[in-house]
Amino acid sequence: MPSRVRVWLNRTYAENVFFMDQLRRNPSDRAVEIHATHGDPDSPVLAAADTAELEPEGLSPAAYVEYALDQCARRGIDVFVPRLHQAAVVAHRAEFSAAGTALLAPTPEAVAVFEDKATAYEAVRSVGVPVPPWRRVRTADELISAVAELEAAGHQACFKPAAGAGGVGFRVITRAPLSLAALAGFPGPQVQLGPVVEALRRAEEPVNWLVMPRLEQPEVSVDCLTGPDNRLRLAVGRTKNGRRRGFTLDERWLEPARLVAEGFGLHHLSNIQFRMLGDRPVLLDVNTRPAGGLHQLSLCGVNAPWAAVRLALGEDPGVIEPPFLGQDYTVVSGLRPLAPVALPRQRAGAGETVLPAVPAPVRAAETAQALPL
Repeated sequence: MPSRVRVWLNRTYAENVFFMDQLRRNPSDRAVEIHATHGDPDSPVLAAADTAELEPEGLSPAAYVEYALDQCARRGIDVFVPRLHQAAVVAHRAEFSAAGTALLAPTPEAVAVFEDKATAYEAVRSVGVPVPPWRRVRTADELISAVAELEAAGHQACFKPAAGAGGVGFRVITRAPLSLAALAGFPGPQVQLGPVVEALRRAEEPVNWLVMPRLEQPEVSVDCLTGPDNRLRLAVGRTKNGRRRGFTLDERWLEPARLVAEGFGLHHLSNIQFRMLGDRPVLLDVNTRPAGGLHQLSLCGVNAPWAAVRLALGEDPGVIEPPFLGQDYTVVSGLRPLAPVALPRQRAGAGETVLPAVPAPVRAAETAQALPL
């Protein structure tokens, strides 16, 4: 009988409770135990895990690697899916391997390329992947110049941090004065150019922003599974157009994603995002980790998390073709139990931190669920 697989997710997104569910419901009927760590005691992933711990705060990347190696040794981790300090962790792949732990993560070189969006755009453009026009800005004068250049070409300018994830720091530049109509609605991403320039002039240090055109929908996120031999095993696009979501195997999206995933060593799970510039798709972002919405591929009959774990363990799943493309759907919030307030608690005599998979619902967190339209 195959042995159980012990998987660790560190400080991951709340939506990855579904990633964990899919590992447990794997088509190989293999026993999977999940360890989770997080800095937030109210993260749903802690309650969803079989064992869990709060992570220490303030560790340097090097200190975090030591902490991670200790976790893997003490917990008997077979597969580690690192998000926090991914670059530092993958640089020590050999040490994790010596401890008996496989890393479900790309090469150090790939992580380095895609940590900075400007560096990433330069790199992928060199292999023929279309990118939007962009400028790196650090000062108020550079921002003014970049915005004027884009507006002269007929674009609306936006900016975002050159390093970051999840849309944090994304803003759309407007020259329209603040109006009562704008204040009557929900807060949005638009900011007036003048206050942004003033804030930059007051800042004690330069920023590191990417200024580019505001790209149009649809957004297509291509979930990729790539082997250590640089061959793609799986690529499915998830389309987003307002509330409506769907799936695509259109080569307009898959071919450039394949060039990126195979050409830059994006081993295991990655997510490559595109949007429209006029009538052509261009690269938006590259995530060197599993996307929060990866579980949505289950609507196409695909269990991508389990295929990735098998690949990390050296069990090549082969090329995976979705047996069908699921119908269009939307994402809604649902309830998910949280761990008891007293975290951690100990199993008597075991010396191991244990959180029940379905604890008493002292508090509840919202997580996204996919429902058909």
